[in-house]
Amino acid sequence: MKKDQLPSRLFTRRRALLAGAGAVGAVATGGVLTAVTGDEPVTPATAAGPQVRRPPKSSAYRLQPITGYGPPRAVPRRTLVRSEPLLRVSGRGRTMVLTFDDGPDPRYTPAILDTLAEYDVRAMFFVCGEMAVGNKKLLARMADEGHVVGNHTWSHPLLTRLTRRQIRSEMERTCDVIEDACGDRPEWFRAPYGAWNRAAFQLGAELGMEPLAWTLDTLDWTTPGIRFITKRVERGAAPGVVVLSHDAGGDRSQSVRALRRYLPELLDSGYHVTVPRRHYA
Repeated sequence: MKKDQLPSRLFTRRRALLAGAGAVGAVATGGVLTAVTGDEPVTPATAAGPQVRRPPKSSAYRLQPITGYGPPRAVPRRTLVRSEPLLRVSGRGRTMVLTFDDGPDPRYTPAILDTLAEYDVRAMFFVCGEMAVGNKKLLARMADEGHVVGNHTWSHPLLTRLTRRQIRSEMERTCDVIEDACGDRPEWFRAPYGAWNRAAFQLGAELGMEPLAWTLDTLDWTTPGIRFITKRVERGAAPGVVVLSHDAGGDRSQSVRALRRYLPELLDSGYHVTVPRRHYA
């Protein structure tokens, strides 16, 4: 499979987005900085196009005109409004969490699920609504196999550039898709680009979701090579670490193959790879 080669102008745009997000979205907690990295660039929608919106192609993100949506179809659990995202998890012994963003993608997500099932490990998948709406069977499989399905917004925008109404729509529409596929509304969300703001925390809490960032970015979105990703996870492994990887948003074949290498190494080293538990307010 050929690797996606992102043109230099997209990397330039990515750096500009991250620089803007860093001023308002990065949060330091316990000496660990919430990284504003790890996601693919947003591709703006063109002005021209058909009136009827078609399902997006795999791994394609677009900013779309956002319209209002009705209230949640299920009453969210009471959730504490936080001022910063969670970066680590607590647990007995050497507990770690693996997370995968931007999917699901039928080219890569099934292979990741197969590897997790082989080693009887649970992970977290932060899905984008416009990717999930055409791949509900993959979401259902995630839930059926004990994984956590989280909210990564609908179209992967930079939340710090949206109004409260737009942020709510991005989150709420994705909650609805997850509920349709899995039977329950999501309890966790992650801001694209790691760019958080007060509105995201408040609206996420209103929808019954906790904000989760990450401790270790595998940098797999740069397609640095299987060995690089594997070594980065192995060297960064520590109790409470939350690992960021991707199962969509580009060529994720390296992410798939790296997981097959570092997961058994983590388990052999005595790590308990699992998903966090919610603590309701």
